[in-house]
Amino acid sequence: MREEAPRTVTAICRALQEQIECGLLPQGGKLPAERQLAEVFDTTRITLREALGQMEAQGLIYREDRRGWFVSPPRIAYNPLVRSHFHAMVGEQGRVPETEVLSARIVPTPAEMCARLELPALSSVIQIRRARRIDGRLVLYVEHYLNPQVFPGILDFDLTRSLTDLYASHYDIRYGRVAFDMVPTALPAEAASILKVTAGSPALLITRVNRDQHGRVIDCDVEYWRHDAIHVSVEVPD
Repeated sequence: MREEAPRTVTAICRALQEQIECGLLPQGGKLPAERQLAEVFDTTRITLREALGQMEAQGLIYREDRRGWFVSPPRIAYNPLVRSHFHAMVGEQGRVPETEVLSARIVPTPAEMCARLELPALSSVIQIRRARRIDGRLVLYVEHYLNPQVFPGILDFDLTRSLTDLYASHYDIRYGRVAFDMVPTALPAEAASILKVTAGSPALLITRVNRDQHGRVIDCDVEYWRHDAIHVSVEVPD
């Protein structure tokens, strides 16, 4: 029985992948319940979950807590060399973006942010926490850290809109040089709870430190993306 399990897992993965590629299981659609799938494939829930886990790791399906398994929609192309923002990037690819503000306040600056934002010890920073959706699906949890001396009164604005546009229209600030740091990671508990997935689920962590057109460090974004939501695509010009 133990020797048969790997072959069963492979067979389940192959069958589900073929159904997805043929459109019988549509992108964004919900899979049957685990009990039903186990009956279809004449296997145990343990073996079935191993197969589903492998497909999730490949980005073909995803699970939402208390909702079940779904077929992953197409990934969004993410080019860090293009000066854009979430709403523009998603909209230009024919998808529907949405932003929810979770909190916006002035907090003591975390130690690592003091270094990134070039702020002194025991300083304060503006923290904006947001959740973002594509076509209604939660895909991104982001923490923005802003230098309060650069953006006085920004907490009074509508923070569901693009910060990039807000910077330009109300502060005459535009992005200059940007430093990116991208690493695969496991979602920490807070980010996982917001994205409605299990803590430890795979994710892409993108940290971006932004300077303005004058070279000043103005903010830092810490983004937790669902690993199946984007693919990084970069074309370096001649």
